[in-house]
Amino acid sequence: MTEKKVPQRQCVGCRTQRPKRELVRVVRSPEGEVSIDTRGKKPGRGAYVCPDAQCLKKAVKSRALGRALGVEIPPEIYETLKAQLEAGE
Repeated sequence: MTEKKVPQRQCVGCRTQRPKRELVRVVRSPEGEVSIDTRGKKPGRGAYVCPDAQCLKKAVKSRALGRALGVEIPPEIYETLKAQLEAGE
């Protein structure tokens, strides 16, 4: 019996490959709305960030999250992400 392959994704902040479940997904819906996808099932374009404040800072500074999603990220999304990371989610 073979082991199930664990999907890997790249953090837009630190650019390291990690298992998908260890990362936080930010999604742009087909309507252009940006939100945090806690379950990983929302439809749309997704980008991943490590659950680490430093990675989020890098992603904000380099605008990597906005580039990955193809839209300008509203400051509220960054605030929500930061709050989630600090809460330990």
